Amino acid sequence: MVLAAIPSPSRGVVHLGPVPLRAYALMIIIGVFVAVFVTGRRLRARGMDPMVASEVAYWAVPFGIVGARVYHVVSTPAAYFGRDGNVLDVIKIWNGGLGIWGAIAGGAFGAWLATRRYGISLALFGDAAAPGIILAQAIGRWGNWFNQELYGKASTLPWAVRIDEKHQIIPGVSTYQPTFLYECLWNLVVAGILLVVDRRHRLGRGKLFCLYVALYTFGRLWIEMLRIDTANQILGLRVNIWTSIVVCLGALLALAVTRSPVDPNLSREEQEALGIARSRPAARSTVTTAGTADQRAAAPDSAGPDSAALDSVGPDSVDPDLGGPDPADPGSAGSVPAAAVPDASGSTATTATTATTATTATTATTATTATTATTGVPAGSQQSRGLATRLPASGGHTSAVPPEEPQLP
Repeated sequence: MVLAAIPSPSRGVVHLGPVPLRAYALMIIIGVFVAVFVTGRRLRARGMDPMVASEVAYWAVPFGIVGARVYHVVSTPAAYFGRDGNVLDVIKIWNGGLGIWGAIAGGAFGAWLATRRYGISLALFGDAAAPGIILAQAIGRWGNWFNQELYGKASTLPWAVRIDEKHQIIPGVSTYQPTFLYECLWNLVVAGILLVVDRRHRLGRGKLFCLYVALYTFGRLWIEMLRIDTANQILGLRVNIWTSIVVCLGALLALAVTRSPVDPNLSREEQEALGIARSRPAARSTVTTAGTADQRAAAPDSAGPDSAALDSVGPDSVDPDLGGPDPADPGSAGSVPAAAVPDASGSTATTATTATTATTATTATTATTATTATTGVPAGSQQSRGLATRLPASGGHTSAVPPEEPQLP
């Protein structure tokens, strides 16, 4: 005796004027929008563009629908290619008949194409999309309720679903296990687990998506055992049960071997996207001035324009990254040691140093001006690149005597 039951809708089609809108398709559309919305928010929280969710959905949804239909047709060929089947029913997707395994495979393929096109990590996107996908599946399952299909064994439980006579598998039995409701509730539980795990633990890339697949297939395993609709079997078990077992084990294996967040092979950008590493501050451009305080002190303020030219375009202004002369090298053109010569009074005379500095300034300015006027590259950098002749060094001082011209043979 049935005391209570969940009623089924009298029809699964809503007419918007002359356009029929099937509830099965409406549930899928709502699920897609929810998945895109949730994924977009999670991408924004990871510092990524939320519009990426929509861009990937343009590819994943069509491939997912095609894959779902192909899987359903292949797994139940008698309904379309059997004695009483109709081949044209293959394209009548509005009558129901989508396989979730085909939807996942097709959607993953479409997402892979999209992420490659836009240069996004598929694993990172999958982690962001997993909670939204399972919520979409929870919503989409209500399409089975509107179509009065894919229910379970006969039942007198107060939450059993009532099926009208036209859709009854067992004649005379009107109440069955509401497998669509079980799967919807299980999917909501999985979504909550994924959100909690993602909030409290830092998993490696792709691990959250693997956890989603493992949890979903585990629940789908026992739900499939309740169904009594016609299906192909292998070794006494429905094909969908075997598929759940294989996919669940594969997801657990992938979860075990996926790299952890402390793996040094993870790139800095991936660690930042996962929240493992903090974002690096923007690098500030600094200018390093070659030369020591002694060298600057050795050049008098009254050195004249030659000294000013040396300060502006000479080796001291060369960016070290351009490969200019090393200030620490006494033999380089940019090194002018401050020679201290004691005089008769015991004080240090800087006359020789000043003369040497002025001579160096004149020679370096002449060589630098000639080269910079044509190329705009400092002489020190040109010398390191072979564009200018390096000034010879004599005893650590730069000589003012130009080098001899090479004799041609």
